[in-house]
Amino acid sequence: MSSDLHKSLTGVSGILVTPFDEAGEIAPDLQRPIVERAIEAGVHILTANGNTGEFYGLTLEEAQAMVHAAGQHIDDRVPMVAGVGRGIRDAQALAEASGLAGASALMIHQPPDPFVSPRGLVRYVEAVREAGDGLPIVLYLRNDTIGTEAIRAMCLVEGVIGVKWATPNPMKLKAAIAACPDDIVWTGGLAEVWAPTFYAVGARGFTSGLINVWPERSVAINTALENGDYEEARALIAGMQVFEDIRAEEQGGANVPGVKGALQMMGEDCGAARPPAAWPLSDSQRLRLETFMTTNGLI
Repeated sequence: MSSDLHKSLTGVSGILVTPFDEAGEIAPDLQRPIVERAIEAGVHILTANGNTGEFYGLTLEEAQAMVHAAGQHIDDRVPMVAGVGRGIRDAQALAEASGLAGASALMIHQPPDPFVSPRGLVRYVEAVREAGDGLPIVLYLRNDTIGTEAIRAMCLVEGVIGVKWATPNPMKLKAAIAACPDDIVWTGGLAEVWAPTFYAVGARGFTSGLINVWPERSVAINTALENGDYEEARALIAGMQVFEDIRAEEQGGANVPGVKGALQMMGEDCGAARPPAAWPLSDSQRLRLETFMTTNGLI
């Protein structure tokens, strides 16, 4: 793993939205100002086809188009991580496309298949890496019930360099860190609000959907945590907590709508969030979001 990629993974990993036009088709050009704002603010790494990018709502062809568009927008100014997943053939096709689009690494979404075995997961990771022509791999874990041994087995696959930990179980994270090779980068995958907790057990950096709207705040939180200033980090998080609270509502179904609703208020309409997301925002959600945006000078 290059030192630049390693350092970027310990910073803010911004998850880009996928814009749609009025007809509901992908509108890649609308993503450009979001990328520009994030890079200008100092976001360390950008992710195409993450969950905030509605990965599971896209067709394979749409995901391929979006990773190519994101690669053009980013233009090698910061590393691009490309999300891949679903059925193994789709994951392999998207891994290949992501490499051609200039991805620095692949992020493998944990398969939601109801029949998943630990050794099958290892083979899945290996097959994706082969299709990605050896690009470094970041594992995206949303379900830690697979156990520490299974996590260790995946981390031992050649080319795995990092884990995006997205479960609210810091002690399981601590156990996984202890069980896996020292060169794995463990990134908090539950955005800013969980970052201090994950830092406390050994994680570095965090993922963020806020960067689509307010990247400066995300970078400031990361800077505080990297400096060991937990008091400052908590204060900065308190100032954006309502944004994440809204996104967590309706079983997480307001995650993307919260971001797209904020972008609409900023005059950067990126279209609706596709079903089964909670779109449009409820009256209460929209009122709280508008207050947050106004209070922080974002609109």
